[in-house]
Amino acid sequence: MQPPPFRGILTPLFPLSSSPPVGSLSRPGRRGVLTRLVAVVALVLGAALLGPAPTAHAAAGLAKPGLTKADLTEVADFGTNPGRLNMYVYRPASLPAEPAVVFALHGCTQDAQGYADNSGLLSFADRYGFLLVFAETTSSNNANRCFNWFQSSDNRRGQGEAASIRQMAAHTVSAYGADPQRTYITGLSAGGAMTSVMLATYPDVFQAGAVVAGLPFGCATDVSSAYLCMNPGTDLTADQWARRVRDGYPSWSGPWPRVAIWHGDKDTTVAPRNADELRDQWTAVHGVSQTPDRTSVIGPNSTRHEEYLAADGSVAVEVNRVPGIGHGTPVDPGTGAQQCGSTGAAYFLDSICSSYWITQFFGLSGSASDPGSLPAPSGLAATGATDTTISLTWKPVDGATDYAVHRDGAQITTSATTSYTDTGLRAGTSHTYAVAARDADGKAGPLSGAVTAQTTGATAVCWTAGNYAHVQAGRATTSAGYTYAKGSGQNMGLYNTFVTTTLKESPTGYFTVANDTCP
Repeated sequence: MQPPPFRGILTPLFPLSSSPPVGSLSRPGRRGVLTRLVAVVALVLGAALLGPAPTAHAAAGLAKPGLTKADLTEVADFGTNPGRLNMYVYRPASLPAEPAVVFALHGCTQDAQGYADNSGLLSFADRYGFLLVFAETTSSNNANRCFNWFQSSDNRRGQGEAASIRQMAAHTVSAYGADPQRTYITGLSAGGAMTSVMLATYPDVFQAGAVVAGLPFGCATDVSSAYLCMNPGTDLTADQWARRVRDGYPSWSGPWPRVAIWHGDKDTTVAPRNADELRDQWTAVHGVSQTPDRTSVIGPNSTRHEEYLAADGSVAVEVNRVPGIGHGTPVDPGTGAQQCGSTGAAYFLDSICSSYWITQFFGLSGSASDPGSLPAPSGLAATGATDTTISLTWKPVDGATDYAVHRDGAQITTSATTSYTDTGLRAGTSHTYAVAARDADGKAGPLSGAVTAQTTGATAVCWTAGNYAHVQAGRATTSAGYTYAKGSGQNMGLYNTFVTTTLKESPTGYFTVANDTCP
């Protein structure tokens, strides 16, 4: 979904593969001319917002020279491939029987190799033992190598690119022995929007997904509406959004995939309000409130982490609002347990290792070696917290001798009961937990779904941005040219990009002007 390097005013960002070039149209109707003018204007604005074009090497979505290339295997014969996509597989050296599989979809101007090299996903496939499948579109499908998430011939069940990805999923089961009950998907930008497509049209295939800087399903039907969805965004009610998902597979009655949403709060290509529309869409599908049940901050940059819980206490939807970054995949290069990725290509932004948290959300952070046969525990929930402790409970697993408890991706202890209190933590810190059932031989099965909780004593969350960005992120509203903080209603000044305001959020969703009181 990222605009390509600027090559001229008539280069469309989302060319329909079936449409003739602009110059080849003879006597276009007034409607067609207006449609293309909208696309032209949007391209110019997009190029201006992103600034100078990336280098040719970065624009291609490849790592910088000298970086180690991921060892991907191309799979040529995975089905009839109606969407004309390429399939690449990364198989770690240590892979258990019936491994989980994660599908990864690149953004516009990128490719599978570049996404593998820079996103950080490979390090967690190696660490935890799951397959990675990189689906790749080409310039023959879309001039800027965008997945055609907005095109009805590609975003419907059984058609085009969506059907090709479905065939890839079936192939991983038949050819690699992948576990069909542990199939997940993530993607950036146009790949994020295509992730929404796959979750809505194939909820019987994907158990969970992570949409990075993407869009709600059913937001656009053509190029012009795609631009409007991106920025300023499309505002529908939660029920209207949910209906579009249910229409993606009308006979499906559930369960629906769990969904993680990631978005930079300074994204001018895909407005941050799309994170709210995605949240509204999938919380309504799951039948849960649009108000988060838990909020915390995670990562080195205090990413705002919101969780929306299902009736059993599991996380149905989560939203991660990444401060200070624009349009791209958040990465955090380094060798730490929660670090990953590279900034060696365009649209990989030094911030937080989103791939680490996505892996946790998928529940894939278990051991790759000789796993046990017991199923993953369900119902993991944080039941209480103090300044230094977090208490957990989960449902028992038949045949379990005890349970391995993981904090932030590493096992910290075992528990003979279905509860545990983690002690010795710092006040105001956030931690992610998962548990696995162990059999009499001490072999742990797959990890449960992850849950994130925070110790008490945390300070209020502060947000500093231009008033326009505050409105786009849902922290403020605008009326008669002025901006007002949500909750308190305080006047923040003119609604534009030049007036900067610091807002303090406490409690969740209630904002006050704090230019002099926030750190």
